[in-house]
Amino acid sequence: MDIAEFFSNRDRFAAHCGIELLAVGVGYAKAKMEIGEHHLNGVDTVHGGAIFTLADLVFAAACNSHGTIAVAVNVSISYMKAARQGTLIAEGEEAACHPRLGSYTIRVTDDEGDLVAIFQGMAYRKKERLEELLDAN
Repeated sequence: MDIAEFFSNRDRFAAHCGIELLAVGVGYAKAKMEIGEHHLNGVDTVHGGAIFTLADLVFAAACNSHGTIAVAVNVSISYMKAARQGTLIAEGEEAACHPRLGSYTIRVTDDEGDLVAIFQGMAYRKKERLEELLDAN
C-alpha cells in the first residue's frame, strides 16, 4: 500500500487546507503548505491551527507508515516564529517505535529554513491494518 497516496486521497481536511504530502518512508514523512490569505489569522500571521494541521498530517503519515492503523494519544506544538507568506515545510521522523506506541518529532520551517514550530506526537498502534480500513469502505 502506498501510504502517501492513502493520506493524499483520504485526509480531506488537509486537502481542504491545501497541504501536499511530498514523501513518506518508514517512520518518516514530509509535506508542504503554500500560505494563502485563508491561512492568516486576525494579526496577519499564519493561524496556529493551519500550522498544526500541516504538522499533524506529517505525523499521521509517519506513524501509519508501518501499515498498522495508528492514532494520536498525545500531541503538543510549540510555535517558534511567525510566518506570513511563502511556503511552510513540515518534516517528521520517528523517535521511538514499539509494538503499541510510537513517538514522533515534526519540524515546521519556512522558505528560509527557519524553524516555525516543533510538534511532538505519540501514537497508539491498533491491531487493524490500513488495508482493512479500505476494504470496509
